[in-house]
Amino acid sequence: MKQTIFAVILTAALAITTTAFGSEITYRNTIKGIFDARCNDCHGESSPEYKVFKQDKQRWLAEELGPRMDSYTYLVYFTGWPDTGALMRRLDDTKPGNMYQHLGENEQERQQNLAAFKSWVGGWTLKRFDALTKEELSDIKVAY
Repeated sequence: MKQTIFAVILTAALAITTTAFGSEITYRNTIKGIFDARCNDCHGESSPEYKVFKQDKQRWLAEELGPRMDSYTYLVYFTGWPDTGALMRRLDDTKPGNMYQHLGENEQERQQNLAAFKSWVGGWTLKRFDALTKEELSDIKVAY
């Protein structure tokens, strides 16, 4: 029963998101705007690239900065490859991920923005690259 209710809510959220943002959710027409409004302060141009972040993670976290994700290329790094699923694991609401709370001012906005990210990614997965099947990897779309 809970799964059915969740599926109905998610379908409605995706329908609202698709209507609100147009027929196709792409990085340019949807995701960049959400990212700029909700994520850029901690993952923008003053943030270190992934390898630099990993070398001194505690320093960057103390400065309230995460790895840089402020372009399509940087964001896809955490979605498709090489750090497959990292974005999804951080944004996902089933745990919830530690970044889910930053997707909006309230639960409705967070759910709407999460639905946009899920639609953009396509094959939403919490798995890492080495755990994905070829089919699961090919389901990740991330349209520019």
